[in-house]
Amino acid sequence: MASAATLFDAGTIADRWIADYCAHVPRSDVLCARGRQDAAWSALLEELAGVSGEGLDVARERAQRHAEDIGTGFRIAGEGEERPWPLSPVPLLLEKAEWDGIAAGVAERAELLEAVLQDLYGPAWLVADGHVPAALVTGSPFFLRPLTHLEPPGGCHLQFIAFDLGRGPAGEWRVLADHLRAPAGAGYALENRLAMARTLGGLQTRLNIERHAPFFAAFREGLAERCRRAEPRMALLTPGRFNPSYAEQAHLARYLGFLLVEGPDLAVLDDQLYVRTIAGLKRIDALWHRLDPRLLDPLALDATSSIGVPGLIDAMAAGNVVIANAPGVGLLESPAFEAFLPRLARAINGGPLRLPTIATWWCGQETERAYVTDNLDSLLIAPAFGATPLGLPGGAVLGATLDSAARAALLDDMARRPQDYVGQEVVRLSTMPVVAEDALSARPFTLRVFAARGADGQWTVLPGGFARIGEHADPRAAVMGEGIWSADVCIHGPDPVPSVSLLPSGDTTQLRRNPGTLPSRVADNLFWLGRYLERGEALLGVLRVLLGHSISADTGAALAGATVARLAGLVVAGGSAPEPKTLKRADLTALARTALEDASSYSVRAINAQARLIGEVSRERLSADMVQLLDAPFPTHGVLLDKAGTLQRRYSAIAGLAAEHMARTDAWRFHDLGRRIERALAAIRFVRAFGGPDATADDLSTLLDLMDSQISYRQRYLTGIARVPVLDLVTLDPGNPRAIAFQAAAISAHLNKLPVLSDDGLAERQQEHARELAAALVTAKATGIDDSFLWGLETRLFELSNAVARRYFLQGAEPLRAAGMILA
Repeated sequence: MASAATLFDAGTIADRWIADYCAHVPRSDVLCARGRQDAAWSALLEELAGVSGEGLDVARERAQRHAEDIGTGFRIAGEGEERPWPLSPVPLLLEKAEWDGIAAGVAERAELLEAVLQDLYGPAWLVADGHVPAALVTGSPFFLRPLTHLEPPGGCHLQFIAFDLGRGPAGEWRVLADHLRAPAGAGYALENRLAMARTLGGLQTRLNIERHAPFFAAFREGLAERCRRAEPRMALLTPGRFNPSYAEQAHLARYLGFLLVEGPDLAVLDDQLYVRTIAGLKRIDALWHRLDPRLLDPLALDATSSIGVPGLIDAMAAGNVVIANAPGVGLLESPAFEAFLPRLARAINGGPLRLPTIATWWCGQETERAYVTDNLDSLLIAPAFGATPLGLPGGAVLGATLDSAARAALLDDMARRPQDYVGQEVVRLSTMPVVAEDALSARPFTLRVFAARGADGQWTVLPGGFARIGEHADPRAAVMGEGIWSADVCIHGPDPVPSVSLLPSGDTTQLRRNPGTLPSRVADNLFWLGRYLERGEALLGVLRVLLGHSISADTGAALAGATVARLAGLVVAGGSAPEPKTLKRADLTALARTALEDASSYSVRAINAQARLIGEVSRERLSADMVQLLDAPFPTHGVLLDKAGTLQRRYSAIAGLAAEHMARTDAWRFHDLGRRIERALAAIRFVRAFGGPDATADDLSTLLDLMDSQISYRQRYLTGIARVPVLDLVTLDPGNPRAIAFQAAAISAHLNKLPVLSDDGLAERQQEHARELAAALVTAKATGIDDSFLWGLETRLFELSNAVARRYFLQGAEPLRAAGMILA
C-alpha cells in the first residue's frame, strides 16, 4: 500500500494529466464526459502515477512486459512469427449502472439471434411470412443445408458469442458486428486483466472491479449441463498454431481445463466422438471449436477440409456431442443480415433492440440498392457475405474515397450482382485516453463483449471484454479498422466484489491426483521436444570442445590432429556443416560458425527452431518460463564461444525447469523419454568416435568432456586416463547420469509407468525393446565394448523409438481398429 505522501504526489500528477488531457479533447471522450472530478478515473491515474511517476511510457512498458510474461501473443495472417499482444496501460472504465444496460442489451440480442436461427433451420416461418428474403438465407455461403431440421443437443444453437460495440459522441452504444461462428478474444480479455492486475495491483479493491471468473465458470457449467454424462470431457478444437489467435486458444484451454485438440486428434466411431490418447480412445462430450464451421466435417460439409473430423455432424445429430457453437450460425453473422435485425426484433420481441444495429441496406433489394447508389458518398460500402466481390478488391471502403475508375467498377459490378453488397452508415466513435509519446492522447475505440449460456439456459455477459483502440485520432469506425492497441475494460461500482476463482474453494476436501487425459499428439510433441533439446545440446557440446581447441592452439595445448578430425567428422556426419578444407584454425572456426548459426544447415539454430515450434503448439502443457526460453532469440553478440556459452546456459535452464517444475505425469515422462533416447544415441556416437582400441589420451579426454564426466573420472582415478575405465564410466556405469546404461534404465522405468492396452500382465513391444537394451548393458563388460556392440545398442534404440511412436503416437485409421483402444 502506498504511503500518504506517495498518494498525494500521485494525486497531484493525476489531476494534472486529466486537466491537460481534457483541455485538448472533446467532451464526448469517456474520461472528459465524466468531468475532471470523476473519482474512478482519478483513482486509475493515481495508480498509474504510482507505478510510473510522471513518465507514462514507463507504465506502458511495464504493462507490455507483464503481457509478454503471461505469454499473450497473436499472429497476422500469412506471417510465421507471433507478435506480442499490444496492451495499453490505461484501461477503459465503465460504471456498473451503464454496464448493466449494455449487458441487458447483449442478452436480448443473443436471445433474438437464437430465435431466428431456430426458425431458419427449422420451420422457416420468418421466410414464409416475408420478414426475411429467401435469397438472403439460401444464397448465403454460411447457410449449411445439411443442418436444416437438425436440433442441436440441448436445443440451442448458440453457447458463446461476441459483439463489437461502438460508443457514439453522445454516449450511445450500438452494435457494429456480430461474431457467432468462432468468436475470438475472450482469452485476450482474460490475459489483459491478468496483466493489468500485475501493473495496477491496487485498482481492483479501490474501484470494486467486477471479476471475470464467474463468467467462465458459467460457460463451463453451461456446456457440461447439455452433455449426457454427469462428468463430461470437454475440448477446444483449434485449427493449429498458424491460426491468428492460437496463443489465446491455448490460454483458454488451460484456464478452463479443456483439452486443446486439433482435427487429427479426434475420431468418430458409432456416432461417438473420441480423442486419440496414449491410453486409447477417450470420449469427448463437448467441443468448443475455433474452425470455420464449413470445415468441421468433410463428410457432411466441405469435402476438401483436411482439418475437420469425419462423422462429427452425425455424432452431433445423435446427441452425443455438444458443439459450441452449432455449425450454421454464421448465417446471421453476415453484414447483409444486419439490415433485417430491426424488423426481426419487432416481429419476435415486439419492439426495438436495446442495442441498435448500425443502419444497413442490403443491395439485393431494388429500393435499398437505389438508395445506396444515390448516397454512395455518405456510406461505407462493404461485402454482404464476407467474401470480397469484384467491385471491392480491397474490402470495405468509404464511398467518398473512391476515384472515378473505382466508382465505375463498383457500380458496374453492383448492377450485375447487387446481392453481394451492403451500404452502411459511417459510424463516428467516441474516444478514450491512451499513452502516446509519454502523454495521454485521445483515440477512438470499439468494445468487444462476450456472452455465454449458463447451466440454467440464461445468458451471462463477461463484465468488460476488451477494447480495441485506433492508431489515429480519426473517429470513423471504418478508418479505425482492427486497431493497434488493446485495453482492459473495468466495470466498477460502489459495492465490494466477492473473490471468485475457477480453482476449488479453500475448504474443499475433494482430492484428485489423476493429471487427466494426454492426447497422442501432445505426447508426440513433448517426446520430440525432449529429443530436439538434447540433440541441440549434444551438437553444442561438440562445438564448444572444438572452439576451445582453436583457442588452446595459440598456447600450445591444442588437441592432436586426429582428435580434431574426429570432432569435425561428428559435425559433418550430422549434416551441420560441410567438410572443412583443412584443420587450421580459420577453417575450424568457419565450420563451427556454420554448425552453430547457419539456418540453412542442420545447425544448433535450426534445431532450436524446431524446438521452438513444438513449444508454440504445446504452451498449454509448458510453463510460461519454459515457453519464453524456447522462444528467446538466438544470441547475436560476442564471439562464437560466448554465443555457445549463452546457449548452453539456456539449455541448462530448460532442463532445470523440466526436472524441477514439471509434475511427474505421463506428459513429463514422454518429454524425458525423448531426452533419454537422444542422449543415449549421442553417447553411442561419441564412444564410437573417441573410444576405439586406438584411442589416444586426447581422444579419451575429449570423450569425457563430451559426456560431461571429467570430474567424475578424476575423482575415481587419480593415476591418469585409461580407455577401459573411461568406457565403463560413460557406457556401463548406472550411477553416471550421462552414461548409456543410466539412459537405458530411465527409458525402461518410463515405459513401465506408461499405460498399456491389456491387463494380461505381459510386456508390450516397446517395453520388450527397453528391457532388451537394459539387459545388454547390464551383462556387458567394458573390455568387450567395440563397434559391433555399439551398433547393436544403436539399432535397439532406433527400434525402441519406432515402437514408442507406433504404440502411442496414433496416426490414421489403423489405431481405431486395434483391440482395446476404445475406453470411456
